[in-house]
Parts: sequence; structure tokens; C-alpha cells
Amino acid sequence: MIPLSFRFAASTFRRIAFPVAFGCMLAGCGSVPQIDELTVIGDGSLPHVIGAHGPLTARQSKALLDRLAAEGGQADLLRRHLAVEQSVAETPLVAGNRVQLLEDGEASFRALFAAIRGARQQVNLEYFILEDVESDNLHLSDLLLQKRGEGVAVNIIYDSFGSMATPASFFERLRGAGVNLVSFNPMNPLDAKTGYAPNARDHRKLLVADGRTGIIGGVNLSTDYESHPLGLSTPPAGPPQYWRDTDVQIDGPVVAQLQRLFLAHWSQQGGPAIDQSGFFPTVPPQAQEVVRIIGSTPDDVVPRYYATLLSAIRTAERRIWLSAAYFVPTHQEKEDLAAAARRGVDVRLLLPTSSDSSLALAVQRSQYGDLLEAGVRIFETQNEILHSKTATIDGVWSVIGSSNFDHRSVIFNDEVDAVFLGSNTAGQLERMFEADAAKAKTVELSRWRDRPLGERIEELFARLWQNML
Repeated sequence: MIPLSFRFAASTFRRIAFPVAFGCMLAGCGSVPQIDELTVIGDGSLPHVIGAHGPLTARQSKALLDRLAAEGGQADLLRRHLAVEQSVAETPLVAGNRVQLLEDGEASFRALFAAIRGARQQVNLEYFILEDVESDNLHLSDLLLQKRGEGVAVNIIYDSFGSMATPASFFERLRGAGVNLVSFNPMNPLDAKTGYAPNARDHRKLLVADGRTGIIGGVNLSTDYESHPLGLSTPPAGPPQYWRDTDVQIDGPVVAQLQRLFLAHWSQQGGPAIDQSGFFPTVPPQAQEVVRIIGSTPDDVVPRYYATLLSAIRTAERRIWLSAAYFVPTHQEKEDLAAAARRGVDVRLLLPTSSDSSLALAVQRSQYGDLLEAGVRIFETQNEILHSKTATIDGVWSVIGSSNFDHRSVIFNDEVDAVFLGSNTAGQLERMFEADAAKAKTVELSRWRDRPLGERIEELFARLWQNML
């Protein structure tokens, strides 16, 4: 077990020291692309919808979308969201999925271990932080070796930077049992197979089991989550902090999109040849959820998730409720949130009061004044580190994934997010948000204006580095 203090230091280094001091020097400080209104307007055609047995007919697609619109009572809003996504996401909507929210590390680990335990052909994992986590007294390495003994293929992509604190013995044990391992963009330039790109990181958190079950979200396979249902990390000074996070398990035909993202990275990173038979089974409908997977990469001319999120914010007419682990908004994100609030949209932000990135926290707070003046409501969580990345808009459009509300997720990181249409998942996220906000502290504009001068100076300094956060 790595000492908690060392793991906290490594976590801080992952978020701050390397990106600022090393990544910018070697890979350049990128800039956020401008997403104008023309970029996010669809062509008006009916969105491409896939069912369990292939593409739906125009009549079937219309009937499905009409049902979703009736559920939310906002047909025009839903159509506008769909038109935008069709123009930028480059993946079809997929019907017939079952969706289960996983609140915090304990629930996520339990679901992930169950999915691995139930796999019969292959388990594919792709994680920014990969450690030998434990669930119900069973270590991940023991479970993976057990599945290898049963003949199940295990393929893993881990980010070399995010997993830099993981003991080499963990990887050696897996490799010795026949687990296929790929280190994403190795930190050692001598190990790089596809060009040295130290600032381009794989920030995804992704499991695919047998091509039927997928788990994505904000939860890393990190031992920070083990000591309490909300996770545990110990800073150099101060009391323990619990980690609050959200994953989602998806069962159904849309999992094929997650599988394709995994294989694309595997090929891109020069992974060994693997048997792909059984990777894309025919999956019957599991429920009625309509889902779209968006895999983002810095190679995209237009950042797909970023453009989709901005368009959803601009389209909102009733409410925008966001939870963000690192709230370092781009200029357009901040302006669009403020504009939504000024036009009467109920904009609420659930943000951390403690973080493993002091710079990100300072930038976050430097944004409060303008947002509060525009009418945005801000809630800071207490006695925990918020690591959740979720959004729900107008009760009809929702997203859960790995993308942070920051510059790095737009400019540098490979991310994966799931967009959910309809009132079912939106309603669950809204109830989760309300429960979290009820325990949080409301940030008041009058008190915020009176904060100490030292805090203001710290915030201004932190904003010098916001493009790298």
C-alpha cells in the first residue's frame, strides 16, 4: 500500500506540476477553439437512430423521439438538442439501453467488479489512474487473474502519467498472467511508439465487458476511494477528505460505441494484436434509454463534447444544473452560463470547497463574482472532495463522463462522455443534485465581495495558468 501522503502528493503533481512546468514547455500551451453559432446548428434532418437490430426507419425514429419529447414536455427543446448533436458528435443515437447511476467509489467498484466477474469472453479497461483497488475484500488484480484463469481475455490501457504512482509489481503480475497492457503516451520518450506527446493524456474512465456492459464516469481505479463509501485522501495537513463522484453503468447496444473507442486507442497506441471475435455481439434491448457516446480527442478539428455542451447550454430554456470537479471554465463556457442565467434559466453549479488542485480551486473562485451577478446559483460541497462531472439541462438532456469543466479537457485530454435523452436519467440526476446541494454551502454574492485581499491575489495568480488546468 502506497502511503496516503505520497499518493496525495502524486495526485497534486498529476494535476499541477507536470502540466504547468513540463507539458507546456515540451508540447506547447494550446488554445481553446472558438465555437460559434454556425458550428452548433444542425441541418434539420431527422437524427440517425440505431436500435438493437440496426438502424430504425424514419417512422420508427420519429415515434421514438416523439415519445421522448412527450416525457419531458419540451418537444422543441429536444429537437434542437438533437439537431446540434447530429452535426458535431459523429455517432448515432442508440435506443434500447438500461442506465444505472453509480454514486461514489464504493458503488462504482462494486458494479465494475460484478461486470468483470460476469464476463465470459473479454474485459477491456481504459483508465487515467489504474491501481490495485479493492471491493468487498477482493483486489482487482486477483479478480483479473481469476478471469484469465477462466480463459477470459483482459486488455488494459492506462495513462502513463496518471498511473505513475502505481507500483511496477502490479503491472508485472498482470502481464505475467497474460493480461495485455498498453501504456498511453509513455512518459519515457524511449518507450513512445507513436511520437512523444507528454501533455496529451488519456483521461477516460472506461470498462467494457463482453461488448454488452459499459461503465464510464469520473471514478478512477484509485485507492483514494477505498477507505469510505465517499473515498479517502489525506492532505499533508488537515482532516481526511471524502471523495464524491459519479459513474454510470450502461447495458445495451450503445456499448458497441464504447468498444470502438477502446479499440481505436489500442490501435493508435500500438497495442499487440488481440482476438476481436465476440467484441460486437448482437445485444437485444435492455430498456428504453436513448444514449449517445462522445469520444473526444485533441485531434478533432471541432471538440465534439465541448461543442455539444456549449450548444446544450445555449439551447436551455428552463434549467442548467452542473457538477464539476475542476471548474476552470473557458471564456465561452462562462459567458454562456451567465447569458443563460440572465435570460431567466435556473443555472446552478455544484462545486468543491476542497480539491487536490489548489490552482484549479483558486481559478474556480475567481469566476464567482461575474456568475453570481448574472444570477447563477453556486453551491460548495462540504467535508468532501467533489470529483463528479455531470450536467442535466431542461429535464431532457443529461451527460455523465470524464470531461471536466476546464481547459485541459478541451485542449489536451482524450475523454469519453455519454449523453442521455429523456426525463428518466435527467430526473435521477436532478434528484442527486438536489440531495448534494442540500448538504452544500450556498455562496452569497454580498459575502463573496468582502473576501480577503490575499484570496483575490491568489486567484489572479492562478488564472495565469488556467489554460493548462
